[in-house]
Amino acid sequence: MFECAFVRVWFAWLASCVLLPATLLAGSGQADAPAAARAAAKPAWLDAYRAPAARLIEAATADDAAWQRLAELTDTFGSRLSGSKAYELAIAWAVDRMRADGLEHVRAEPVKVPHWVRGHESLEILDPVERPLPLLGLGGSVATSAEGVIAEMMVVSSFDELDARAAEARGRIVVYDVPFTTYGETVRYRGAGASRAARHGAVAALVRSVGPVGLRTLHTGAMRYDPAFPSIPVAAITAEDAGMLHRVAKRGKPVRLRLTMASHFADEADSANVIGEIRGREHPDEVMVVACHLDSWDVGTGASDDAVGCIGVWEAVRLMKQLDLRPRRTVRVVLYANEENGLRGGTTYRDAHREELAKHVAMLEMDLGAFPPVHFGFSGSDGARATVEAIASLLEPIDAHRVRPGGGGADIGPSVQAAGIPALSLTGDAEQYFMIHHTPADTIDRIQPRDVARAAAAIAVMAYVIADLPERLDRAAGTGAP
Repeated sequence: MFECAFVRVWFAWLASCVLLPATLLAGSGQADAPAAARAAAKPAWLDAYRAPAARLIEAATADDAAWQRLAELTDTFGSRLSGSKAYELAIAWAVDRMRADGLEHVRAEPVKVPHWVRGHESLEILDPVERPLPLLGLGGSVATSAEGVIAEMMVVSSFDELDARAAEARGRIVVYDVPFTTYGETVRYRGAGASRAARHGAVAALVRSVGPVGLRTLHTGAMRYDPAFPSIPVAAITAEDAGMLHRVAKRGKPVRLRLTMASHFADEADSANVIGEIRGREHPDEVMVVACHLDSWDVGTGASDDAVGCIGVWEAVRLMKQLDLRPRRTVRVVLYANEENGLRGGTTYRDAHREELAKHVAMLEMDLGAFPPVHFGFSGSDGARATVEAIASLLEPIDAHRVRPGGGGADIGPSVQAAGIPALSLTGDAEQYFMIHHTPADTIDRIQPRDVARAAAAIAVMAYVIADLPERLDRAAGTGAP
């Protein structure tokens, strides 16, 4: 059964680095004041990059080419769960298209991935009145018997309430009705809810979908089992149905549910990280990575999570090639495998490239959508941050110039942690992103061409300049000036 330490790291990163308070997400002037003060004294070295940045922005925003490629990816292959045929075909497509774009050293580096299969699933209220409820099994859940699990429900609002009422949980289906606050705070019920319920003798668990309320939309996602307790089936229900069940429970009415799930793990599958480059003209062994994950959950088409990230980073490198902007160092685009339910792509890349990680000058990941306003997150030394903020000032014309604490991502995390590499992220509006995150509604219809173009432009400028600086970004305390 899937269990990975990096999942916990990923949750912590989302909580502390990306999901900032609402005032920051809205772009409060107070939060940006230090950055604005530093940007006011723009260094002289920046002048050499104004013309290349303008060319990249103009080329990225001249048409809807990036959005059209995003449409081709999502329309053709749909959802791309690790181990699926659709994902295998999407990998081959990406390799072919990168080669056609003229990217260099294009390859598919092998990765072994878990292959979880959803199978048939259903949920019904049996009494007081029979009726079906929509549900979506959580990734990695075990199955029920063919007859399903039939039991009375118990609704709780927190782990503390569950522990306080532990004696009532035995033989019950525990329903977590926990309203969404931030992803980092609320996702722990999805991740650990089954085992916390099993600790007290529950036979199954249902989790209120982790996302803002949205038209009975279901959100799936990864969960993990604690080996100290039995593995019980677990699924997501809508926020509206969780609230309805909670109201019924508060009236003292016993409710029996029947949960049926046929989910299981098939044999591990052969997969790959897709990689393409524009080789550096002076220091080709030094690398700037721009990254995303090509896999998705098996619902929707994974347009925001994370096809748009893949198109954004890929388009950034394609634009450099198109404009014949070859930086001093290599810019490498990596479409990682298996971020959603294993992080095998990230850990495999770290292990395969361990000897060259010291020569990775920075790593940037896009995996939180392109909904405006977008901003960069950065984790690294103060000196490197000052350099990144100066580069970001070149993006003021497209309103993508803000830099905030907390760069990185799940896929680049293993490499960043192993070698202390400066880490960046390009992040969109979290509220819009989490409304459709891991749902059937994550489709391209919700993404505007101009937003894809802006993301690609922002990444292209940031990656090009970092890769072209006379000196590498500083990894330690200091000025970091090139």
